[in-house]
Amino acid sequence: MSDSTKEWQKDAGASAMDEIPEDDAALEHKILRLTGELIRRRLGKRRPFKPGITSIPYAGRVYDEREVQAAVQASLDFWLTLGPEGQAFERELAEYLGVKRALMVNSGSSANLIALMSLTSEQLDRPLRKGDEVITVACGFPTTVNPIVQAGCIPVFVDVDMTTLGVDVTQLEAARSERTRAVLLAHTLGNPFDLDAVLSFCRAYDLVLIEDNCDALGSRYRGQLTGTFGNFGTSSFYPAHHITAGEGGAVYTHDLHLAKIAESFRDWGRDCWCACGRDNTCGKRFAWEWDDLPAGYDHKYVYRHLGYNLKPTDIQAAIGRVQLRKLGEFGAARRRNWARLRQLLSPLEGRVNFVQATPGADPSWFGLAMVLQQPDHEVLHRICAILDAKRVGHRRIFAGNLLRHPAYRHVEHRKVGLLPVSDHVLAGGFFVGVYPGLDDQMMETQAKTVIEAVEQAQRR
Repeated sequence: MSDSTKEWQKDAGASAMDEIPEDDAALEHKILRLTGELIRRRLGKRRPFKPGITSIPYAGRVYDEREVQAAVQASLDFWLTLGPEGQAFERELAEYLGVKRALMVNSGSSANLIALMSLTSEQLDRPLRKGDEVITVACGFPTTVNPIVQAGCIPVFVDVDMTTLGVDVTQLEAARSERTRAVLLAHTLGNPFDLDAVLSFCRAYDLVLIEDNCDALGSRYRGQLTGTFGNFGTSSFYPAHHITAGEGGAVYTHDLHLAKIAESFRDWGRDCWCACGRDNTCGKRFAWEWDDLPAGYDHKYVYRHLGYNLKPTDIQAAIGRVQLRKLGEFGAARRRNWARLRQLLSPLEGRVNFVQATPGADPSWFGLAMVLQQPDHEVLHRICAILDAKRVGHRRIFAGNLLRHPAYRHVEHRKVGLLPVSDHVLAGGFFVGVYPGLDDQMMETQAKTVIEAVEQAQRR
């Protein structure tokens, strides 16, 4: 570990909050108390659920007065940019995951971008180069794949397994070439992919693994939290996900050197690692020497990478801290709802393939996915139209086959075979919600409507 990394690690999570005068503290307490009363009153006025009239979302924010109070308190501090709340959130998320460092960013998509771009850093012994290949799947969300292209690398697409929607690990060997340097895969809908097989493959060929954990925060594989097996893990805090900060995301790692590089890409590409509002953490801000810069050039304005500004706000971090404390109960609710809904939907067995947990996995489900046994665009379209008319939230299984979409028509890539399962999912796959905001009556209505929709659509 370099001296600069040690200095940066020592500073990570530091904050500089001033003491609040006693009279100000009393007023702030009153504001927060009244905020809590207002939110409890509003939440208590929610209209009762009416089947066929009230919408059943596939996902949504689940919160109480505590998140709003945290946002108000952070607003009163008026730090605005990522600051003390952000540093606390990063520390708490890292502790939860059991990793050395977590960085909060402005979205899960940005987290994937930072993770992939960090691998291009010249500070690494073997950085990714343009033209290098990264193995991924065709059936997934676009911003799992896009960073590969944006880095100038070549995505190599393999198919997914129909049973789990995870990567078809039997195709990994066929996907590899002498240019293969990394693997970037998502835990689809909260279901961990076969990490035993993927890790074995990566170790055999010295490949970097990035886990897109955006749909799976709290899922476990053989007892270990997903997102913590690879070189990087990423999360999203969009309202549909397991916890929310409105927008937001995170990238995390066991490797402090990689973490420092990732922070640089997040923070404009600068070499300095001082937290916002702090200066001269390294103790030699004006004493660094560079080949092509004047001696002593201000370290705060030295740029190591072609970076971005992908930070969230401190208000978002304050909300995220409250949500993180609820992650355990949220995950339990998702598992319970998935099991209940799967039981209610059992009359559809023989008509649809239900996605199943990967052996050895304990998913914190993002949704309950179904794929028509006989893929048919028209039938799927009718099912979705019926669900929409009856106000049951649903989504396609992301892009289905990304290579069928206009954005990827001219993207340089390789693929293994014809990707038949991805095409099958494109023509016959959808999912419904299991998020903690659903109650038994909602799930019973949801299941009844899905069964009717499938049966009606297939009769025509």
